Amino acid sequence: MQKTVLIVEDEYLTALDLKLLLEHHGWRVMGPVATVRDALRLLDDELPAVALLDVNLGNELVTPLAEILKARDVPFVVASAYDKP
Repeated sequence: MQKTVLIVEDEYLTALDLKLLLEHHGWRVMGPVATVRDALRLLDDELPAVALLDVNLGNELVTPLAEILKARDVPFVVASAYDKP
């Protein structure tokens, strides 16, 4: 069975690059989506094997989604392109 990855990233080109790279390596990509709300809608249908999360999605943080993924035992990676904490 093909593994799935959820991509939550608000920068379009970054999201597209991640999607293409992961598909090239055999992953089925859920999304990419740019908001917590859109990610939660995808989780209503299925759980991914893993998720890649941008920490700052424009005017919101990804924290609520990370908490839900943790509660559902979905491993995730949180990343940011910001150079300051």
